[in-house]
Amino acid sequence: METTAPTLGTAPLLLIAAAAIAVLLFLVIKVRLHAFVSLTLVSLLVALATRIPLADIVPTMLDGFGGTLASVAMLVGLGVMIGRMLEVTGGAAVLAQSLIRLFGERRAPLALGVASLLFGFPIFFDAGLIVMLPIVFSVARRLGGSVLLYALPTAGAFAVMHAFVPPHPGPVTATDQLGAHMGVTLLVGTVLAVPTWYIGSYLYSLYAGRRFELPVPADVTADTGTAGGASGDSSPGTSGTGHGHPPHVGTVLGILLLPMVLIFFNTGVDTLATAGVVDGDATWATAMVLIGQTPVALLITAIVAMFVLGRGRYPRDRVEQIVNAALGPVCSIILITGAGGMFGGVLRASGIGEALASSLESTGLPVIVAAFVVATALRVAQGSATVALTTTAALVAPAVQAASGLSTIDLSLIVIAIACGSTVLSHVNDSGFWLVGRFLGMDVATTLRTWTVMETLIGVVGFAFALVLSLLL
Repeated sequence: METTAPTLGTAPLLLIAAAAIAVLLFLVIKVRLHAFVSLTLVSLLVALATRIPLADIVPTMLDGFGGTLASVAMLVGLGVMIGRMLEVTGGAAVLAQSLIRLFGERRAPLALGVASLLFGFPIFFDAGLIVMLPIVFSVARRLGGSVLLYALPTAGAFAVMHAFVPPHPGPVTATDQLGAHMGVTLLVGTVLAVPTWYIGSYLYSLYAGRRFELPVPADVTADTGTAGGASGDSSPGTSGTGHGHPPHVGTVLGILLLPMVLIFFNTGVDTLATAGVVDGDATWATAMVLIGQTPVALLITAIVAMFVLGRGRYPRDRVEQIVNAALGPVCSIILITGAGGMFGGVLRASGIGEALASSLESTGLPVIVAAFVVATALRVAQGSATVALTTTAALVAPAVQAASGLSTIDLSLIVIAIACGSTVLSHVNDSGFWLVGRFLGMDVATTLRTWTVMETLIGVVGFAFALVLSLLL
């Protein structure tokens, strides 16, 4: 849909944008109205306030909603299918125990964190944390020491992957809004996630494990229904499942790495074709590009996971039930991200995006810094990283499009900057804050001094890496 020419000046448009954010925060925080309904209502109000023609309002909203879902829904759906198959077959436990044997018991916290980084690629924060916690507590009881020494690297790994790496909905939506390349964002996000986790989560856990002596909770797996994730979002819950015949660790690693390898076919061939090394129009090259498209790579991986992990463990109808059950809990997140795209479409059509872009340009604040600051403000105000990510991406997208000289990697780094801003300062309005505090047996003060500090370190360290790379590349 074509953008409607703005009928208001820059100042009124910016005031409407500020009022829209204030109303959105009020509805989510005070009224406790669901984020999907809140975003839809605010989108409608903004369209009316900015004088978009009445006949164009609903088509504009639906265009933004549908355009976002076209990229988000498929990736999120396929991702949770892969994660659920790995979860119910015991893949997480196998991977964690194998890495502990590889790293040694002295480096058990590092091994648990690495396992969670790998397992965190397809599975959402809370589902992954609930699956890994029994393993974490078992290792903590056997080796001794504060439970934080073992739990924080695991929780931090899932938090980093949830925020930085597609197919998680936040980075997928931001990538789509900013016009970044999904495969490049996945690779850049993965590369930055590892050192960010190591500094902000693992190294901090060594300090926190000495500073806060917390025993292993007696019974943390009772009543582990789905709660909000690190991003204050709903995600697939877990249920107790037997792992009588768990997969081999090589199988687990192969499934986790398969989509990354396939996506590399796409980015690798594109790079070689741009450099003139290969003929990009050759049949084999176009086939590799197709296979490496993120939706196709995840589709192939989901089929492989269902076939390889289900064979010899579950009949076909049971595999269908497992993957089908994984889809229900993510509907809320998919709708929220779609509504964020709707909000972005209204902002573009109203001219607010262009007004904000010109204002940011006049301040001289780099787009990547502005993106981090806006995301941080929204994260602190309302708690949900998904809302912070989608709203920030919608607000800064015109500024990104107006900026000259931004490369594909620059766009992906801006996505990471937004993700970092949406990670910092998790506190009492974030359901992930309560999830971690409850499972680890911490009071509010201790959770603020541990989980909140770690989340802030992750966001700040990740943003520092993204900013430095944007200056160097």
